[in-house]
Amino acid sequence: LLDVMLPGIDGFEFCKIVKSTSDLPIIIISAKEDEIDKVVGLEIGADDYVTKPFSIRELMARIKAVLRRATPQTTQDVAMLINVGRISINLSSRKVFIGNQEIQLTTLEFDLLTYFVKNKEVALHRHNIMDQVWGTNYIGDTRIIDVHVSHIRDKLKMKPDEDGYIETIRGIGYRMK
Repeated sequence: LLDVMLPGIDGFEFCKIVKSTSDLPIIIISAKEDEIDKVVGLEIGADDYVTKPFSIRELMARIKAVLRRATPQTTQDVAMLINVGRISINLSSRKVFIGNQEIQLTTLEFDLLTYFVKNKEVALHRHNIMDQVWGTNYIGDTRIIDVHVSHIRDKLKMKPDEDGYIETIRGIGYRMK
């Protein structure tokens, strides 16, 4: 859990530093409730953003959801390696490669990419993506998916004509080709 208002260093800056070297899940808690603050927090790598005041039950549910996404779910997942075009995803080590080059993804980006790959060629509605990747307890705008998909595309340097491209389906969500 990371508060934005830290003495000596801004919580957003601290989050960037941690995420540049670690896949440690981070939930930002803050009194800053403007949309821009939430978007910035999620864009820099936070896995969730909770505004004060919040209930302990809600916070516990969000922590559990983030931890579910941060750990493999089954032994079948642990041993699994998925290849899509030039992208290789190792579920046991939670690493993504293009060829031999490792690509650094946040926990949420990794989970989102994995969900797309496991549902290749399926039109995925934003609400279903939210339920499966963020968890059913997530309360927020489904458009946050767009931000994370944009980050994944940038990090994987995806172009529309490449294998593994995440295709936008207007008014619905996404599909991995």
